[in-house]
Amino acid sequence: MKIFNEIPNEVPSTKLLDRINYPEDLKGLSPNDLKILADELREFLLYSVGKSGGHLGAGLGVVELTIVLHYLYDSPSDNIVWDVGHQAYPHKILTGRKNQISSIRSKDGLAPFPSRGESNFDAFGAGHSSTSISSAVGMAIANKLNEGEKKTVAVIGDGAMTAGMAFEAMQHAGGIKPDMLIILNDNDMSISENVGGLNNYFSRIWASKLYKGIKSNGKKFLKNIPAAHHLARTVETHMKTMVAPGAIFEELGLNYIGPIDGHDIDQLLNVIGNLKNFEGPQFLHIITKKGAGYDLAEEDRIKYHAISKTSTSKNTGKTKPKYQDIFSNWVVDMAREDSDLVAITPAMREGSGLVEFSKEFPERYFDVAIAEQHAVTLSAGLACEKKKPVVAIYSTFLQRAYDQLIHDVALQNLNVTFAIDRAGLVGEDGPTHSGNYDLVYLRCIPNMIVMTPSDENETRKLLTTGFFHNGPASIRYPRGSGPNVVVENDLSPVEIGKGRLIKEGSKNLIVINFGALLDQAEEVADTLGLTLIDMRFVKPLDEDILRKYLSEAQAFVSIEDGSVAGGAGSAVQEFCSENNINVKSKLFGIPDIFIEHQSREEMIEESGLKASKIIKEIEGLELEE
Repeated sequence: MKIFNEIPNEVPSTKLLDRINYPEDLKGLSPNDLKILADELREFLLYSVGKSGGHLGAGLGVVELTIVLHYLYDSPSDNIVWDVGHQAYPHKILTGRKNQISSIRSKDGLAPFPSRGESNFDAFGAGHSSTSISSAVGMAIANKLNEGEKKTVAVIGDGAMTAGMAFEAMQHAGGIKPDMLIILNDNDMSISENVGGLNNYFSRIWASKLYKGIKSNGKKFLKNIPAAHHLARTVETHMKTMVAPGAIFEELGLNYIGPIDGHDIDQLLNVIGNLKNFEGPQFLHIITKKGAGYDLAEEDRIKYHAISKTSTSKNTGKTKPKYQDIFSNWVVDMAREDSDLVAITPAMREGSGLVEFSKEFPERYFDVAIAEQHAVTLSAGLACEKKKPVVAIYSTFLQRAYDQLIHDVALQNLNVTFAIDRAGLVGEDGPTHSGNYDLVYLRCIPNMIVMTPSDENETRKLLTTGFFHNGPASIRYPRGSGPNVVVENDLSPVEIGKGRLIKEGSKNLIVINFGALLDQAEEVADTLGLTLIDMRFVKPLDEDILRKYLSEAQAFVSIEDGSVAGGAGSAVQEFCSENNINVKSKLFGIPDIFIEHQSREEMIEESGLKASKIIKEIEGLELEE
């Protein structure tokens, strides 16, 4: 493997890769050609991601595997399912999208993850982790029912393997025995360091030279005994159990092979070439390096999981704090004041802003791996014993624990604070990561307090408010930085269910804001001379301020960075209906479509949430003079 020490500034010379437009172009290459192609593909990936920004480390680690899979299988007839999609950039390059790869994550460019609508080579769309095995089992079952000859492969990382969904799928596959191959790409990383017992299990296998030796020598000894097939299988299984306690995948009914070197093309060709025609569910464990071939990415696998456009090893030095930084400072400050505070994250320490907390309070920090359901119920158990858990979680990831949110936390009215990051439109990661629905799915839950801070200082205040509230509370805030207001260092709460009047203007039409689009709401109110209220709370609503201003108004407009269907504006309409307030309304929020990947500003524009578009819509309202 060729090692690169920088991201190329100019298009690299890739004479062999230039001949590869689709997987079928690989078929005539020799194994030595494939090794040359791997170096060229890796260099081209470095260059293109440097131009576009995006997920780098995982793709670098699966270059050889991607080439071998497309060499041996007949995609798109055969199904190759990539988990999450961070690792699918080399796949995109080899499947007709090489010339568009620099457009990835940009408006009208390639999607950041596999997308069935983008290419028929993308067997299954994904942005969230741990879905590959379940979907591949479904494909394998359908192939059998259709009496087809398709092959099915699922590629899943060791980080994604920590989710319960992966094990649900494997136990099903082990029971019904579909013909399929599961490849565990074990690079000892997800985004943060992998944690937990399963990671320790992989580490023991990886480190065990004894296992490799026993397996190799045992096969040599038994291979010439004609009646020893069953004995060989039994001996191999018991040997695995001795060295890798539990033989967890064998116990689930899968035929476990490995671990093997995921960067050795000859070995991959030999092993996968054999497994391709095996019956039943096969499980191949490969060892790779995240960031393989780029020395900086190998050394710092967290930093180079993803990079910004034209990024190098130098820091661009942004000065405006991000909302996750506001949370980070708050949770450390509050933990110093209250020893019962514990913090929980499902594998997103860096993204959620828990790095400093994990260093200062390691005994009160719990990274549960990619297990959102467990994270929420864990918090419920902690709350039962008088601890005060703070669950730091992305909005779209909280969707995966909705039953636990209702059944385990809210139903029991437990004291859990949900710090919900990446709420609303997130930008380049697209609809899989945009937290558009949290206001809808939270406000319908009894006992749940729902807060929408409009800036950095409000975020700190409302986090404090939620933490001091005796019961479940959620505070949702967007990705990136805000208006850069001064943040007060105290830890004082606001009154539950009380909004704030931002601007007193015309009382005929009232502008009601929920959350991070306050700057757009202020522009609307200033331009048209209207009264503006920042509600702060979606649940409970500030009924006093609504009754005061809406009782005298002809109409209101609501603005929110969330789904307009069933969202915060709908809550105000419900309030008016229940209180016999006869007022027209116009709700501005994210429309009932998936907004594709582009910058956050472009997403806001497309959703009709820019002040200029809101003003134009308001001017079309028919109101009495």
